[in-house]
Amino acid sequence: MILVKIGGGESINIEAVIADLADLASIDARFIIVHGANVLRDQLAEKLGIKKTILTSVSGYSSVFSDQDAIDLIMMSYAGLRNKRIVELCQRSDINAVGLTGLDGRIVQGERNKGIRVRENGKILIKRDFSGKPRSINIELLRLLIDNNYCPVMTIPIVDEQGFAINSENDDIVAKIANALEIDTVIQLIEAPGFLDDPDDENSLVERMNLAELTEREAQVEGRIKRKLLALTRLCAGGKTRVIISDGRGEHPVADALDGRGTHIQ
Repeated sequence: MILVKIGGGESINIEAVIADLADLASIDARFIIVHGANVLRDQLAEKLGIKKTILTSVSGYSSVFSDQDAIDLIMMSYAGLRNKRIVELCQRSDINAVGLTGLDGRIVQGERNKGIRVRENGKILIKRDFSGKPRSINIELLRLLIDNNYCPVMTIPIVDEQGFAINSENDDIVAKIANALEIDTVIQLIEAPGFLDDPDDENSLVERMNLAELTEREAQVEGRIKRKLLALTRLCAGGKTRVIISDGRGEHPVADALDGRGTHIQ
């Protein structure tokens, strides 16, 4: 089984991604889609006059401060417009897709963060919000859908212990799903040829990486990329899943990844 994570960047060629998946579906391949919508969220926030706040923890990880306005934006952009447009594309391509958030059927059960430790004006403060980490996957519901030839199209928010919608990192959700279902291949489609040694140089592609190299790189960086690399480390730790980070902007993003392009981690 393949899990395809479609990044939330503006130049991701979603139509081409779904066309490639339709080709795979025609030979009875099964897959799950997890998608982002960060650019759409930010565009919507600007139209509505809602300011986005980025927090950086004392340990160097960055995340969006998720107050109630932020959760509403996630529901409108991720769970609403982006999710349903992807489902629509799937249906037009004869992929019988079902759009889900982690909230639906508690398909992604999370644990609310106790607070994010940040440094402001020389002091350590605790910031509490509607965010958390995925802890378990409703495997029975996912298998019910997949075994009956439905394609789950998944995104945030997820659900906390009290049933509240909370923000979480899609990379962490991907790792949880892949490990729970023992997925063979995870393809992460981004706005770059793959993992780059120099983020400003698309010719600096790292074609192969092992778990030790991934862990070493995670320790060397900060910000959102640090969080993403940590999630990749957890995803690869079991040794059963092949991860491909590849370019989502081309005419055949999924086919290219499976043909060897991008960064392959195992």
